[in-house]
Amino acid sequence: MQLTFNDTETAFAYKSNKDLKDARFLFSSMSKGWLVKLGMWATPKALNWGVPLKGMIRKTIFKQFVGGETLEQTAGVAKHLSQFNVQVILDYGVEGKEGEDSYDHAREEFIRVINFAADQANIPFMSVKMTGLARFALLQKLDEAAKYEDVVRGNLNLETLTESEKEEWKKVCDRVHEICKVATQRNVRVLIDAEETWIQHPVDALITRMMQEFNKEKGIVYNTAQLYRHDRVQYIKDVNSFAMSAGFKCSFKLVRGAYMEKERERAAEKGYPSPINADKAATDKEYNDAIRYCLDPANQMCTLVGSHNEESNQLAAGLIEKYGLPHNISTVYFSQLYGMSDNITFNLAKAGYNSSKYLPFGPIKDVIPYLMRRAEENSSLSGQTGRELDFIKTEVKRRGL
Repeated sequence: MQLTFNDTETAFAYKSNKDLKDARFLFSSMSKGWLVKLGMWATPKALNWGVPLKGMIRKTIFKQFVGGETLEQTAGVAKHLSQFNVQVILDYGVEGKEGEDSYDHAREEFIRVINFAADQANIPFMSVKMTGLARFALLQKLDEAAKYEDVVRGNLNLETLTESEKEEWKKVCDRVHEICKVATQRNVRVLIDAEETWIQHPVDALITRMMQEFNKEKGIVYNTAQLYRHDRVQYIKDVNSFAMSAGFKCSFKLVRGAYMEKERERAAEKGYPSPINADKAATDKEYNDAIRYCLDPANQMCTLVGSHNEESNQLAAGLIEKYGLPHNISTVYFSQLYGMSDNITFNLAKAGYNSSKYLPFGPIKDVIPYLMRRAEENSSLSGQTGRELDFIKTEVKRRGL
């Protein structure tokens, strides 16, 4: 059967007529740039002032993009998605606060998510953000002293740290180690998010150490490569070369990236070459080159293709076919954000691939920053919103609504 991402009947089979019409209204609203800007400015202020907006938010943008306010509420969404062969990646969507007590609380929350996921039939992954477990300035100081060749092998130079900072870093490592240990015991895979380039080295080094310890037999701990960076394909190759020599499974989530404007602005301000590709075409090439390398069975990697780009998903599915691998091979997963690109997720799932939704959860007031980012990135008619809206309108028409 030829894989297609234009089958709207499959894409929206999980949505009732009312849900579909609600999605049409929401994406139509998000196509109005002025309305999105107004909402992004007014919503956080209104909530801080006690304006009773939560009910409206819950019924609209929250319902579209978030799995629930509590971990338990995500179970219903996961169960519903499982009817369509779509799995779930749980993401505790609360933005972290700084402070040792906050980091310890985040560790406990991540472990709670792991234990919850382990008891569900449909949740093979959960997501961890390192800045929820470590102080940004500490990561930056470590990054400045790091050498690439050491990072690739999981090593860092701690000599520039004070004794108290060394103790602080040890606590960070212990938190991450505990999360990965519980995940290994409960057989839940851990995706560790990428960060800004100027704090990424210590994150990379620590993840490689965790992979070396916990990925002996299969991929449990996954790093994340942001392929809008022009150095990440080489980094994946270098880490995998070390992994194959050291006897562990190199595992990566592949994304295009989340901090492009911030990265370019900082590079210009501080006078160093931008780490970001010059244009979208270069990023697309980098991303697809990463797919080709990671999915080549000779490289023995575990990969999560985290993309809303149809061409990249077609490429990955085509490589699975080319190599004669089963569609649901355990070393390759696909994922898109909940509420977006259903045409990709559900058609991949119908074709038998390991297809999943990235499902954030958390109290409405705490996930507002996440929702604002979704609204902002969807606000251009020529971009994601236009595509989503076209598919929704096609399905509305098909159903005769």
